[in-house]
Formats: sequence, structure tokens, C-alpha cells
Amino acid sequence: MVNLQTQLGHYHFANVFMNASGVHCMTSQELDEVAASSAGTLVTKTGTLEARAGNPEPRFAPLQLGTINSMGLPNQGIDYYLDYAIAFQAKHPDQPIFLSVAGMKPEDFPVLAQKIEDSAFTGLTEFNLSCPNVPGKPQIAYDFDTTRNILQAIFAIFTKPAGVKLPPYFDLAQFDEVAAILNDFPLQFINSINSLGNGLFIDPATDTVLIKPKGGFGGIGGQYAKPIALANVRAFRQRLRPEIAIIGTGGVTTGRDAYELILCGASLVSVGSILATEGIGVFDRLSKELTAEMAAKGKNTIADFQGQLKTL
Repeated sequence: MVNLQTQLGHYHFANVFMNASGVHCMTSQELDEVAASSAGTLVTKTGTLEARAGNPEPRFAPLQLGTINSMGLPNQGIDYYLDYAIAFQAKHPDQPIFLSVAGMKPEDFPVLAQKIEDSAFTGLTEFNLSCPNVPGKPQIAYDFDTTRNILQAIFAIFTKPAGVKLPPYFDLAQFDEVAAILNDFPLQFINSINSLGNGLFIDPATDTVLIKPKGGFGGIGGQYAKPIALANVRAFRQRLRPEIAIIGTGGVTTGRDAYELILCGASLVSVGSILATEGIGVFDRLSKELTAEMAAKGKNTIADFQGQLKTL
């Protein structure tokens, strides 16, 4: 009998699937819909210290093999999502939830950490170091010194389960350096990858870009991102301490895609572009497809193939 249950630290999940922060999680209603779906868990929209309207529209467009977006971190603010997460855990004590947060500048991160540390929240906090779509703001996790400084500031305060959301990396030396930093801190997980930053698509009918912010530059998700996501999950699984779990994100449109992320070492699989375009029913489809893939491969549990990618 195939079983999709998984775990991250001492947290247990009914199956491996969750939403990616940024998709179907802006409001409590959307979060409730994910919670009521076939997803194994859920994550809030990345909350900042203050609510943000985000970038001007159009800021999202579907593509042939994925999506492009430059949302600009629109969100209701950390207090909104923290209140939701605390209320959720009170109603569902056996269903862990992820709270995602980000600073607009490095100094914001310890403030966010202190707010969560002082709260009743007992779930997992994701510190997002990787938003690629705020004009004038670099992706923090591409600056390794700043990344280390932020983590030092966070963990001088924070004692609750935490992880970081990372951008895609493209060079083996980058994986070495980032993993060396991450291994120095008591992280429960990483989430890899965020969208491929600053891609560009053109409408052939009008010869114009598809989205308005940043002159058309935006994060690329969907099938375009899958090979990069697989490589990042694999590279970090080979370099991180075993107790740091990985949430694999990027390019999942089928159960086979999820299987491959797990094969590379992921413990959970989050979906973004396909959730945005297909809707909440995608979790049921993906669970059925992953179950069928595992059955065809003779795998009964996630542990039967997790991190067991073969090489030549």
C-alpha cells in the first residue's frame, strides 16, 4: 500500500504536497481553501513588517510552460499571517503550518524574528531570503556576507523551528559556499528554489513585454524551472547536514515531477505555477499521480526512494 506521509524534524505530514508561498495564500479565505484541500500542509504568503500593495499590474502572466510574475511582495503584513497561523494551530493542533516572512532590509529580520519568538506560534517559520521581484532590492541570498549576518541576527533571538527560502544557484562553488553558511545555524529546513529571477517574455502579437513592473522582467516558474530546481535540491542534499530537510519547489506539474524532487532529496514538495493556473484541485491530482508513480516503481513509502538518485 503506497503511503505519501512524510516528516520534517518532529513534524509529520499526511502527504508531501503544499502550496508555494505567494500562491493561493494572500487571504485567510485562500489559506483555508488550501487547508481544506488534499495538500499535506500549507504556508502563508510572505509577510513583511507592514502590509504592501506590491507592484503595478499586469504583474503575472501564464506562459506555454509556466508563468512569469513580478508581484513585488504584496501581502497583508506579518501580524495578519501570524494571527492566522496561531488561530489555525489552535483549531488543528495535529496539522503543522508554515509561516513565511521577509524583511525589506536586513535590519527587519531580527524584528520579525522577535515578534514570532514572543508569540504563541509553534509551527515552522520560513525566512524568505529570495524574493526577486522588488524593484531596487537585490536578492539577499546572493550576498553571502549579508546572508550570514542576517542568520546570526535571527538566531541570536530565535529558538523556534525555522528555515530559509533560497533563490536558485547555478555554480557548484555557490552551493559549497551557501551550504557552509547554512550548516553553521540550527536550521530545520531550506526551501529551494524560488522562481528564476528576471526572465523576460514577449507577446508575439504586439511585440511588447507581458508584465508591467521592471520593464517586463520577472520571476519564471513552471516547467522552465524544473531542471534548475532538481539541481539545487540535489546539490544541497549532498552538502547540508542530514538533519536540515529540503522543501523542493520548482517545475512540478505532474506526480512524476514530484517524485524526481524527492529522488533528489526533498522531504516536501511545494507547487506554485500549476496551482495558480489549475487551481486547488491540483493537490488531489498530484497525490494520485505520485501514488501511481510510486506503485509502478515498487515504492511504498517516501523513504523508499528519497535522496536515492542514481548516477552513471
